[in-house]
Amino acid sequence: MIDKPFGFYGSILEIDLSSGKHRRKPLPYDYYQKFLGGRGLGARLLWDYLPEAGADPLSPENPLMFMPGILSGFPVPSASRTCVVTKSPNTSPIKTRYKNASTIGYSNMGGFFGPEIKFAGYDGIVIKGKAASPVYVVIDEDNVEIRDAGKFWGMGTDRFDREFTQELRDRNYKTCYIGPAGENLVKYACIINTAARAAGRAGAGCVMGSKHLKAVAVKGSKIPRVAHHRQYLKFLDEARRGFKGTDSTRNWRESGTASALKYSSDRGSMAVKNYREGTFEDIDEIGYEAAKQKAWIRDFACYCCPLACKKSGVIKRGLYPGLVHDGPEYETGTMFGANLMISDFSGMMKPIYMGDDLGIDIISAGNVIGFLMEAYEKGLIDKNTMGGIDLRWGNVDAAIEMLKNISYRKGIGSISADGLKAIAEKIGESTETYAIHVKGHTLAAWNVHVDPGMGISYVTSNRGACHLNGRTAEGQNRTALIDSLGVCLFARRGFGEDGLRKLLNAVSGFNWSKEMYELAGERVFNLEKLFNLREGFDKEDDRLPERFYEEPLTKGEHKGSILKRSEFAKRLEKYYVKRGWNPDTSIPESGSLEKLGLNLKI
Repeated sequence: MIDKPFGFYGSILEIDLSSGKHRRKPLPYDYYQKFLGGRGLGARLLWDYLPEAGADPLSPENPLMFMPGILSGFPVPSASRTCVVTKSPNTSPIKTRYKNASTIGYSNMGGFFGPEIKFAGYDGIVIKGKAASPVYVVIDEDNVEIRDAGKFWGMGTDRFDREFTQELRDRNYKTCYIGPAGENLVKYACIINTAARAAGRAGAGCVMGSKHLKAVAVKGSKIPRVAHHRQYLKFLDEARRGFKGTDSTRNWRESGTASALKYSSDRGSMAVKNYREGTFEDIDEIGYEAAKQKAWIRDFACYCCPLACKKSGVIKRGLYPGLVHDGPEYETGTMFGANLMISDFSGMMKPIYMGDDLGIDIISAGNVIGFLMEAYEKGLIDKNTMGGIDLRWGNVDAAIEMLKNISYRKGIGSISADGLKAIAEKIGESTETYAIHVKGHTLAAWNVHVDPGMGISYVTSNRGACHLNGRTAEGQNRTALIDSLGVCLFARRGFGEDGLRKLLNAVSGFNWSKEMYELAGERVFNLEKLFNLREGFDKEDDRLPERFYEEPLTKGEHKGSILKRSEFAKRLEKYYVKRGWNPDTSIPESGSLEKLGLNLKI
C-alpha cells in the first residue's frame, strides 16, 4: 500500500461474484506512475488478471473493470470519463492456436459514474467471478453489498433505471446497468449509465451479462489529496478560462456531434448503405437542423463539463410522434439513418431509443443490420430466412424487428448476436467483401474511400476497428493518455498545449517533463498491442474490407473515389516504422519496449 499518495488512493475495490467476497486491493505505486488510471491502469491490470493467452471472455476469470481516469472526480473541465476494460468477446484473429483468442476490450463512457467511484474512495472497481443468479452490487464507500436482482432481470434499461432508483431510495447513487442484449450475451451488448450514456464498444455489456450482473450502484464523499494545491488552483483557473467563450465550446453546446452528419455526408466520408456510398442524399432530413426543429428541447452535460454536447427532446411529427429520447449523435444518426437508408427522422430515432433500451451497441447493430439488408438485396437471404421480415433498405419496422431478434436471440438474430464476422461466415457467398469489420469489430460511422487516415485508425486500433483511435502514432498515444487521465476527447483543445500535463503534475506530484508525459500514452498503446500479440493477432489482422479497394463511390462530389491498395500499404508500413514496430510482422522492437519500461513477456 502506498503511504500517502496524491491524486489517487493506491487501491481498487475487487469484488468476486462467485464467492460473494470483496476486498480493497492495494496496487504498486509504479502502476500509477506508468499507467495513470482509466484505460492505462485497466490495461495493466488486465495483463495481471489474465496471465495466459486464450482465456474465454465469458468465463468467470475475465475481469470487468470500471476504471476512472486519474483526474476523474476532480473539478477539472470534462473530467467525467470512465474506461470499462475487459477482454473483448467480440473480436478474433484470422489465425491463432487459441480457441478463445480476442483483443483487449475498452470502452470509454461519460456521465457521473466514474467520478463517483473516486468519491467512494477507489481508483477503480474490478469485478470477477460469476453469480449463481442475477445480482446487483451496491457500494457506499467501505460498505459493499451484493443483492438479488431477479425481479429486474429482463427489464429494458429505461424501465430499469426508474425502478432501480426507487429500489435504492437514494438519488445520490450513480448507476450503470445492462439490458436484455447483455443478459442474452449479445457479443456487442453495451453498458448504459445516466440514462443513455454508454460504454458501447467492445462487448462490455456481454461480459457483464455473463457474470449475471444486472447493475452497479456507487456513492461516496471522498476525494484524493492534491500534491501542490496552490498550483492546482492556478492551473484549474487557466483551464476553465480556456473553455469560456471559444468557438469550439459554442459549437459543442449548439449542436453536439450531430453537426458532423451533414459535414461527413458532404465530405463523402459517411457510412451509407453498408459503406457502399459516402454521401447520403437525404441528409437534410436527419441532420442537425432537422433535429433542432423536430425534437431537441434541452442540453445535458456530463460531470463538470462546460460543453453540454448531449441533446434531448421529444419527436414532434413523423412515424413515432411523442417519442422522448436523446440524440441523434453522429454515430447513432449515421448507423440507424444513412447506413440503413432511413430518412424519416422519427423512424431513425425509434431504433436509437430501442438500441439504448435493449442495451446494445448502436454502431455494431447498425452495421450488422446494414450487412443483412445488403445480403437480402442480393438474394443471399430471403423473407423465409428472416422469419418473415422484409429487410429492404429504409424499412424502419424491419430494422426494429431485427434489433429485437438480435437482443433476444430469435431466429437469424441469434447468430447475428455473435457478431458481423459470425453471420458473414454463416451466409458465405463471398460476403466478406462487404462484411465491414476489422478483427471482428465493426467499423464506426466513418467511411474510408476518401479518408485513408481513418483507415489507419481502424486497422491499427487495439480493440478492433475504432474511429477514436487516432490516425497517426502520435494521435493514438495522445488519445490513450487522455483516456487514462479521465478527460473527454471532445474537450482536449480547451486545455491548450500543456494544460493537462500541468494539472496532472499539480494533482499527483509526478512532476513529469513533456517527454515523460508523452511516453505515458505510448506505453499504454504498446501494452495493449502486447496483449493482442500474446493472443495470436499479427500484421495479417491489420486489414480493411475489400469493398474500399474494389467499389468506387457512385454519388456525391466524391463520386469515383476509391482507396488505393498500394498507397494504403505504404502508409501502413510508415506507421509501423514510426512506432518502432517491425514492418514485416508489426511486432514492437525490443528497443522501443525498453524505452517504455515494458519488460513483459509474450
